[in-house]
Amino acid sequence: MGKKLMVVDDSSTIRNLIKNTVSSEGWDVVEAENGQEALDNLTPDIGFFVVDVNMPIKNGFEFVEEMKKDSKYSQKPVVFLTTESSDDMKSKGKALGVNGWIVKPFERETLLKIIDMLED
Repeated sequence: MGKKLMVVDDSSTIRNLIKNTVSSEGWDVVEAENGQEALDNLTPDIGFFVVDVNMPIKNGFEFVEEMKKDSKYSQKPVVFLTTESSDDMKSKGKALGVNGWIVKPFERETLLKIIDMLED
């Protein structure tokens, strides 16, 4: 079985860009449009999360906070891929256990380098 990554973003364009980027590196991708859908579709074999901050229903912070409460996911790497870049937002993410922060628009090489550094 291949490596599995979940991308959580309300933009189908961004989800497809990420999927195309990481699929070429051997990742299977699970997509979710918001944090609630992501929580509803969690499986223990997901090894990495790329998450937007601003989404309807349940935002990225809310998703990560709930996901990290479950011991199966508490140590899984999470990278926020978002338009947000304030130090306050980054500090809030770090406090929740977010491992990396990429500001949109992103470069393919940057995303792959961060995933490579953080994956198990």
